[in-house]
Amino acid sequence: MQTISLANLAVAFLPVLAVVFILYQWSLGVNNAVYALLRMLVQLLLAGYMLTYIFAAQSSWIVLAVLAVMVLASGQIALNTIKDMRWMLYKKAALSLLVGGGFPLLVISQGVLSLKSWYAPQYIVPLGGMAFANAMTSVSLAAERLHAEMSRGLSYVEARKTALRTALIPVINSLFAVGLVSLPGMMTGQILSGISPPIAARYQIMAMCLIFSASGISAAVFLTLVRADFCKRFENTPRSPAVPDGKKH
Repeated sequence: MQTISLANLAVAFLPVLAVVFILYQWSLGVNNAVYALLRMLVQLLLAGYMLTYIFAAQSSWIVLAVLAVMVLASGQIALNTIKDMRWMLYKKAALSLLVGGGFPLLVISQGVLSLKSWYAPQYIVPLGGMAFANAMTSVSLAAERLHAEMSRGLSYVEARKTALRTALIPVINSLFAVGLVSLPGMMTGQILSGISPPIAARYQIMAMCLIFSASGISAAVFLTLVRADFCKRFENTPRSPAVPDGKKH
């Protein structure tokens, strides 16, 4: 595979600057986008060096620590959509991600790949990142939609249906598009590295099963665990026409 020099990598930021310019021109604010881009750059560069060490160490404890960081960080990020309830629900979000992402990861690593070492970092770390990242997005969408629907006066059961449906929109759309509109990251990377396309397709099918199950299970577990919190906050809160839905008197 061709090695990308830092100079060539800088060229990739030209279209990025175009988007930042559009945000600025449309007065949408560029601070958040620039901050996110800088974080992405620093985090990925550091991750490249850290993964080199992790792969060389072949330590189960290091792999478990990495997975723990993924779960804890994704739990915090997932609740950015409902900041007024973030810390109240953080433990339940983290548990949802651990169960929803951990169970499919265990099935894939032991049942599909049959890894000799369950903690093989070359497999567990990237697959874990894939599972927890998509589960995080699913929980985030579910939390935002449940909050919005219950603040409008819907019952928990009705709001839960809408929340789970919304949470699964991105992953279901990707299932429709994969192989037809897009070749996802894992398949593209393997093809670029010289792997046979049919074999790369099998790995991508495995990855899509991991993503779908992690997203669905995490969102369902989260919506189940937070029922009492949301019902207490919204269903027992009196409302009047003068007060916007979802806010207390």
